[in-house]
Amino acid sequence: MHNAQPASPSPETPRQLRQWVVDRLRSDIVRGQIPSGEWLRQEKLARELGVSQTPVREALKQLAAEGLLQYEPYRGIRVVDFTAEDVEDVYAGRVASEGRAAGFAAKLITAAELDELRAIQAEIVVCEMPRELSHYRELNRRFHLAIIRASHRPYLIRALTQLWETFPTMLWGSVPDTAESSAPGRDAPDILEHEALLAALTARDPKAAEQALKRHIESSGQALAAAIRARRR
Repeated sequence: MHNAQPASPSPETPRQLRQWVVDRLRSDIVRGQIPSGEWLRQEKLARELGVSQTPVREALKQLAAEGLLQYEPYRGIRVVDFTAEDVEDVYAGRVASEGRAAGFAAKLITAAELDELRAIQAEIVVCEMPRELSHYRELNRRFHLAIIRASHRPYLIRALTQLWETFPTMLWGSVPDTAESSAPGRDAPDILEHEALLAALTARDPKAAEQALKRHIESSGQALAAAIRARRR
């Protein structure tokens, strides 16, 4: 499957097998191994994964419910191909919800949680780009999730953790110009924006933390939307 290694599932129950297929397909989509816009054929996927069609069919339904796939009448199902407007909508939601989480985090963050953020940021700073882009993006994901968890707001943590399982990584990986390199001019600003956010959290300044994270997400979203528009001209 798109240069993937042959599958050898060994779950013990149908439910475990279904989840294995969901996790495998989600991972391949998020990493760009199954590209945006690609049509998925149930029979072919079952054969490649070494399973029956039933868990594949159920997995496709779940991934469609998550927003990674879309059904088209009389044609089938394919990986969602995001537009610049889609990116703007996703990032607008992130601005509101993650900004709110950062504000709560500034009030409630523990010394251990601050140390975790500083350690992640220290790794981000020394990443060699674009050679370590994949590692850089994983560190960035961990940085944001650490702030979200530091909000100590259960609903925000659940909702944003689910969002971060797929969309930010998938969106960047789905655009050829940003799949294997950063958006032009974003490496240094990303690091500086993280530093500003860390400073606000360390100072326990909710307003500054919320604004710093909002600016960071807005800047990233604008860069990604611009990359998509430039590609499709």
